[in-house]
Parts: sequence; C-alpha cells; structure tokens
Amino acid sequence: MAEEAAAFGALLSEVSEVPVPLSSASAKRGVLSLADGRSVEALLLTSNIGLVAAASAATWAIGEFSPSVVISAGTGGGLPADISVGDIAVAESCTYGTADATEFGYERGQVPRQPVRFESSPQLVEAALAGIPGASAGALRVGRILSGDTFVTARNVADMREAFPDAVATDMESCAIAQTAGAFGVPFISVRGISDLCGPQAGQDFHMGVDEAAARSRDAVVALLAAL
Repeated sequence: MAEEAAAFGALLSEVSEVPVPLSSASAKRGVLSLADGRSVEALLLTSNIGLVAAASAATWAIGEFSPSVVISAGTGGGLPADISVGDIAVAESCTYGTADATEFGYERGQVPRQPVRFESSPQLVEAALAGIPGASAGALRVGRILSGDTFVTARNVADMREAFPDAVATDMESCAIAQTAGAFGVPFISVRGISDLCGPQAGQDFHMGVDEAAARSRDAVVALLAAL
C-alpha cells in the first residue's frame, strides 16, 4: 500500500517517477541510504494488495530493471501465539497458506505442480540475521511467511497454526513475489513489520499503525542491505 511505501520513500534521494504499465501499481527510482553511510540504487514499487497485483508488478519490474535482489517489504499479521506487534518477520520461505489440493495428494499449501515452499536466498537470510537488531530479544522472527487471499483471524488461526507450525507471519503478497522472483532466478526475501496479531492472547496489544510497522520493516531492510 502507499502507506507502507511512504516509509521507504522517506529514505530515497535523487528520486524520479517511473511510469508503470499497470493501473494499480506505481514506482519511483532513487538512491536508498544505508545505516553505515553507503547507499544502493533502488526501485520502490507499490504493487497494491493481493497475489495477482503483486505478481504482475514483480514480473514487470524484474523484466524492466533486472534487479540483483527483490525484497517484499511492508506489514503483515503475526501468527505464532507469542509474537508481538512491532516484531520483524523474515521469510526463510513462503507458502500459499490458503492453497488446498490435498484431495489430489498434494501437501497443504501446495499449488499443484509447484513447490510447497518458495525459498528465500540463503545469503539474504544470513544478512538479515547478521544485520537486523532484535534476534537475541525474540523481536526478529525467521521462518515461513504464508500468503493468501483470506485474512487469518482469531476464527481460523488455530487451523493455520496447526497446518503450518513454523509460520511466523501472513500477508497477501510475499509468496506471489517469491514465486515470480524464483521463476526469473532473482534472489528474494520478505521482511515484514508485524502490525496485527492474527489470534491475540489475553493482555496482548493486537494492533500497531501501518506507518509505524512499515517503518520498522524499512529499518530492517536497510540493516539487511548494510550487512551484505
């Protein structure tokens, strides 16, 4: 969403607007400042919400700019019972959480003739662990991110936790971007700030503003890139 992209736009300099041949997407190029004084050229692409929007935008951007890395960033819902709003979820892999072709012998979350997991770049996961603060305090969660067209809420969170015990977050874009990046052979990772808890426990804060959670995602992405 534009609210998520704004956090990243605040760190871009030498900005130029980029025309996008998709009605729901927008993009700008610029120089992204890193925490150690270095910088990288970046395309900030706002895909809009959902799997098709994300895959369409990623396909266009990869074909147009041949990026060295694709990062799915912004906000997500926290899935583990002990996760907190404001934590950072980093994807070791992504799965379509709402896919179910088990009737035909596939695993839960597996689209027929596709892998169950779309793996993140090991180098990017290593950089996330090295660069993003909070690993020792439990505020950095590394695991599987689930994507789908259905929101995970208190009503269905128990089923999702049982089916995907290693999942750390849910969103509606990352797996589609992971599949697209994988098809093009481009290293991928998802870094999401937890803005909502899918199944909050008693006494837990269950919501954080999108702008604040996105800013935490942005800071984590900058730290990851600085660690490369």
